[in-house]
Amino acid sequence: MMTASPLALTTQEPQKPKVGALIRARRQQLQLTLRDICEAAGITPGYLSQVERDLATPSLGTLAQIAHSLNVGVDYFIASPGADDALTRHGERETFSVPGSEVIYERVAADFAGNQLSSFVLNIPPGFHSETVSHEGEELLFVLEGKLTQMLDGAEYIMRPGDSLHFRGNRPHAWWNDTNETVRVLWTGTVPVYRTNPPKVGGQKSD
Repeated sequence: MMTASPLALTTQEPQKPKVGALIRARRQQLQLTLRDICEAAGITPGYLSQVERDLATPSLGTLAQIAHSLNVGVDYFIASPGADDALTRHGERETFSVPGSEVIYERVAADFAGNQLSSFVLNIPPGFHSETVSHEGEELLFVLEGKLTQMLDGAEYIMRPGDSLHFRGNRPHAWWNDTNETVRVLWTGTVPVYRTNPPKVGGQKSD
C-alpha cells in the first residue's frame, strides 16, 4: 500500500482557514488600522489589503512580521512543525506552508531560549514571485538547486546552486522563480518567525 508523502499531506488541506481572514479578524480584534500593521511589518497598506482579501499570499517572513505586529506568533495563522531537536536529517524534516501559498518550507533551525536565527529550506515552484518587503534584521540566501532571481534595492541578481547573498532586511527585496523547475533555497535570517511575547503595537483605532 502506498502512503502519502509529507509534502502531499501538507498541501492537501482544503478546509484550512485562509490566512487573510485570520489576519483581518485579529487586526480588528485589536482595533488596529491597516497602516498600524504595515508600519511594523514593512509592507504597504495596499498589499496588506490584498492579503486580507486573499488576493495575495505573504511569504513566511512577511507573515512573521505581520504576526509580530499583531502580538501573536506565526503559528497563530498556520500549523507548523515543532523543532525540539537541534539535528534534522535530509528527507526526514517535516514540511509546512502558508495557507494559499505553493512554497513548501522545511524547518532546519531549532527553537531555544535566546536564539536569534530562523532557518528554512524553501521549495519554490515554477512561476512563483514573492512580495517586495523591507524589515528589521538581516537575511542570508544560499541556493541549493535551480535558478533564483533576487531583487535587492532595485538591482536583479541571478543566483544558481552554490551562490549566496547576505543583506540587511531594511533594503527592499523580493525573489522569484521564472524557470520550469522547483528552486530549493536555504534561507537564514533574524526575522522573528517564532519569537514569543512580541511587543504590543499602537493605540486603539478602527479602520
